[in-house]
Amino acid sequence: MALLIRELYHAIRLGHVGYVLAREGVFARIDPALAPPSAQAGLKLARLLARRDAGDASERLKRAFERLGPSHVKFGQFLATRADVVGQKLADDLAGLQDKMPAFPTEVAKKVIEADLGRPVEALFESFGEPVAAASIAQVHRATVRDPDGTSREVAVKVLRPGVARAFARDLSSMAAMAALAERRISEMQRLKPVEVVDTLARTVAIEMDFRLEAAALSEMAENTAKDPGFRVPTVDWDRTGKSVLTLEWIDATPLSDMAALEKSGHDLPALGRTVIQSFLRHALRDGFFHADMHPGNLMVDAEGRLVALDFGIMGRIAPRDRRVLAEILYGFITRDYRRVAEAHFVAGYVPRTHSVEAFAQALRAIGEPIHSRTADQISMAKLLTLLFEVTGLFDMKTRPELLLLQKTMVVVEGVARKFDPKLNIWVTAEPVVKEWIERNLGPVGRIEDASQTLLSIADAARDLPALMTRGSAVLGQLDRATRDGLTLSPETVAAIGKAEARGNRAGNIALWIIAASLALIVFRLFIW
Repeated sequence: MALLIRELYHAIRLGHVGYVLAREGVFARIDPALAPPSAQAGLKLARLLARRDAGDASERLKRAFERLGPSHVKFGQFLATRADVVGQKLADDLAGLQDKMPAFPTEVAKKVIEADLGRPVEALFESFGEPVAAASIAQVHRATVRDPDGTSREVAVKVLRPGVARAFARDLSSMAAMAALAERRISEMQRLKPVEVVDTLARTVAIEMDFRLEAAALSEMAENTAKDPGFRVPTVDWDRTGKSVLTLEWIDATPLSDMAALEKSGHDLPALGRTVIQSFLRHALRDGFFHADMHPGNLMVDAEGRLVALDFGIMGRIAPRDRRVLAEILYGFITRDYRRVAEAHFVAGYVPRTHSVEAFAQALRAIGEPIHSRTADQISMAKLLTLLFEVTGLFDMKTRPELLLLQKTMVVVEGVARKFDPKLNIWVTAEPVVKEWIERNLGPVGRIEDASQTLLSIADAARDLPALMTRGSAVLGQLDRATRDGLTLSPETVAAIGKAEARGNRAGNIALWIIAASLALIVFRLFIW
């Protein structure tokens, strides 16, 4: 009964999502004749529900995402980076979801700060201004603080949007229920693992809601990138940071979402696009720790032309083994060595051994060759993604939840980079970073370091060997006594086993009668009706 009520609740929630999309006229441009027969009636009904004053399609979709809440806004932010897939007009309109969401009142923000940090805003900040940017999770205020030495400095204060955690929890609950239903009912969904995907998203969101963890991620990224060319992050003010409040160094910079201002400032836009891709690859391969939400609303460029990253709530990590596989795959595509790419997939277990390496290499060639010598504006990302999906299905490749953030971020940064340079060649751009990592980690120096790590592991195992041998000897002694003297069970244990066996027999008999009755009913229906 409880399960039925939960499923009914989630069905109502999904119905609400459909109603909002229909009301905003999102379905108005879909031709019902192109949809499956089962969906045509629903599309026609949805068109009748649309408001007459809804505006054009892109405005309607943006408004629908805003009404539906933060999880749908996140999806809209992702679509805004892929103008090549959704169209330039829609991408431009959805870009407002990245940092131009409706702000909540400053007085509410002050209450959040005081409740979290336990001090009045006036005691924490010398001045505290109105919000300068607002997104789905939080908004940012410009403020000043006075240090003990009497100097004053500007800071950015990020405040969690009230009620956002509850809204995300509600959306994720419905997503989890529908993912479980899809995985049970649709065989193709078992390969795509929607339940694990939603679980991964839920863990990511939980971390994003705690600004102390974001501050820690920012601090780690600052250490990793201290010597990186053309990239920097703000410093954290730990004294004014808590679970719902994050205070950072204020950096005067131009948002990547403001193309007009970037052009007016004279920045080298193609170089900026290359920096976005190369910074991401450098962090992912070298550090195994990367910014996983690199849309233009979270990136800026300072007066020196350096890329400034903000909003470290969503971060990705890659294990050393997966980093090696990623480098092999990228380098194989760069050098058009499709056999190398295929073997990397098989070694990593991404493709089942039941398939042929040669056949998979052939499929990869079908993906790589059409895009290898082309610039970004000559590649249809929609067609490429469709082909990738078809190949993953053909070779039984399952979703890897641990790599979802990496895959999503790669799509986003490529979309951001091509916005600044439509002629961008992603392989030429990626080659210096990937080649450097390959030479450093898979060349002679890397092999020596691998050997050193292996020797250290062997030394650690040898140090623990005496204790392992002692425990092993004790276990063997106990086994020897058990086989020689037999196992002794207490009367209570024997009685409990007997009762369990009796219950099992009764359950088995009942099951057999049910099966027999079912078979009789089937025979009756087949041969008598």
